[in-house]
Amino acid sequence: MSERSAAALIGEQETPAAKGRFSFRLEIDPARKESPWWMTIVSVVLALLLCAVFIAANGKNPVEVYGKMLRGAFGSEFGITETLVKAIPLLLCGLGVSIAYRISVWNIGAEGQFVAGAIAATAVTIYFPGLPFYASIPLMIVFAIAAGGIWGALTAIPKTYFQVNELITSLMLNYVALLALDYVVFDPWRDPKGFNFPGTPMFTEAQTLPVLGDTRLHFGLVIALAAVALYAFMIRYTRWGYELRLIGANPEAANHAGINLKRNILIVMIVSGALAGIAGMSEVSGVAHRLMYGISPGYGYTAIIVAWIAKLHPLGLVAASVLFGGLIVGGYSVQTLGLPSSISTMLQGAILFFLIAGNMAAKFRLRRNG
Repeated sequence: MSERSAAALIGEQETPAAKGRFSFRLEIDPARKESPWWMTIVSVVLALLLCAVFIAANGKNPVEVYGKMLRGAFGSEFGITETLVKAIPLLLCGLGVSIAYRISVWNIGAEGQFVAGAIAATAVTIYFPGLPFYASIPLMIVFAIAAGGIWGALTAIPKTYFQVNELITSLMLNYVALLALDYVVFDPWRDPKGFNFPGTPMFTEAQTLPVLGDTRLHFGLVIALAAVALYAFMIRYTRWGYELRLIGANPEAANHAGINLKRNILIVMIVSGALAGIAGMSEVSGVAHRLMYGISPGYGYTAIIVAWIAKLHPLGLVAASVLFGGLIVGGYSVQTLGLPSSISTMLQGAILFFLIAGNMAAKFRLRRNG
């Protein structure tokens, strides 16, 4: 037998074994739309482990740092109330973002809608300073809803009628709102007695939301929880909620069923912006008691992570808002250990990174060849 014939015979004998060793393939599962619930927990754990590496690289004990953050956010009455104060704007903005995500509209503009609501609510205190409490607070809420809703509509109109990507318009409108904020607090509305501090005069008692005892926890929490309850009822029991769920599951089927997609996009974005606008009003009226430069530390952007980690579920939104509110407050507490408060931002980014990675990985599955 020649060498070529022997090699061919050996190859034929080894082919089935080789095929047996490589009998699986990785492919996308079109039926799987999102990652399982436990992927969220895994993402948080992996984010903590990754950030622990950076903390250890700075010569700190990660267990001690995380323990300090946990005690700072949830270890005392002051920490818990401060965590809830931070959770209020996150919950309202996260709720607004979630409603938009329901129909696969990516609202990245909650930050600008938050600022627009804060500016509009402050306008009531500037131009109608003598109103009593029972008129001032409702008017501030109405102005904030209108401003946030208009800011949301500025994203929805180009998308529905001119097919402009909402990611770009909503993101760019954030900067427009922030520049408008800078203008009013540095020039026309600046407090003449504020030693050139970029902020408006302090609100009167009639223009501030009621607080719980001696804490900073204000009535905005009730507004936020009521909004979540209304969202849960709407999504589950109303016709509009059914339409949103159908659009999110299959836009083509919704269109064939006679559901007006353009109208729903407009309404959803207006409602989404209005909720972020209420968040801005609650922050200036319940916490800062004035409009000032840097009124938001990035609540609108963090709300995107809140909505993602909650998977748009009402109770998940509450839990995620408290979690990220605790991260912000805990970040302040670690400054006593010689670390910057921005460690909470690092944790937020790491959680988002692993959530996205987990969501992508969940779309793949291992299949057997043949």
